[in-house]
Amino acid sequence: MKKIIGIDLGGTNVRVAKITENGEVLQEIKSPSYGMEGPEKVTSNIIELVKQIDDYQSCIGIGIGVPGPVDTVNRVMKLSSNLKGFVDYPLAQKLEEATGLPTFMDNDANVAGLAEARVGAGKGYPIVYYVTISTGIGGALVVDGKVISGRRGYAGEIGNLIIDPYREPFNNLNAGASESEASGRALTRKGQAVFGEDKINHAGDVFALYDQKDPEAIKLVDQMTTDLAVLFSHISLITDPHMFVIGGGMTKSKEYWWDTMIEKFQQRVHGGMRDVIFTEAQLSEPGIVGAAMLPISHGL
Repeated sequence: MKKIIGIDLGGTNVRVAKITENGEVLQEIKSPSYGMEGPEKVTSNIIELVKQIDDYQSCIGIGIGVPGPVDTVNRVMKLSSNLKGFVDYPLAQKLEEATGLPTFMDNDANVAGLAEARVGAGKGYPIVYYVTISTGIGGALVVDGKVISGRRGYAGEIGNLIIDPYREPFNNLNAGASESEASGRALTRKGQAVFGEDKINHAGDVFALYDQKDPEAIKLVDQMTTDLAVLFSHISLITDPHMFVIGGGMTKSKEYWWDTMIEKFQQRVHGGMRDVIFTEAQLSEPGIVGAAMLPISHGL
């Protein structure tokens, strides 16, 4: 059975694990990532963690998931808002040189989608589109077990996909971007505008008011389901996937929006596309497992 080193790098913590090709985590080490101390500190720390993995040299390669866009061809991190100095940084090359193991890298949404497609909810389906809906919105297209990252790593950045160009822009995204309109943060912002910041701390508070049949909360959730339906219809009309796998914190409140969103989605696509499967993400650790799937997906 093949074994791989999977690395999940965030702004606060980094996790390094030995994982089988079936997604079983055999050993894991966690450490602060030192994200604000610069690339050299972060990289040297990761190298030390890899070398603490038992018999790491026997692994076929290393996969690493990172926040922000990645040039997967040149294996370069383009930028990251929560890792200081990681602009055009060749992290994969640095790890490969230090460990002697072939190293592959992609952004965290893509590796989570890869995990779900290869060993999670989408296993066995040729075309899987993974969407995470939480504070923000992200996505990943996985075809025949390989992430389609695009020319420069920006494929799947659906949080900036426009669902209505006539709305106000937020957070440096396009006006009417899906993340600005249909994410957990968006629902919180809109709820606070209607009910006040003292009453709405997170999206769950809006759903609670929806439960109480508050008419304004019903309007907000109804708009969210429409916006998500538009987003999924855009994705479907371009990629025509066999399955959508949906993860992220908003799935905890799926009872309020899931079925309605799918009904609205079906109104916006061709008849032959309406039977696409919508399913909830299955894996508890898609980030680190998906990172380990990167070398496998590249044929190792």
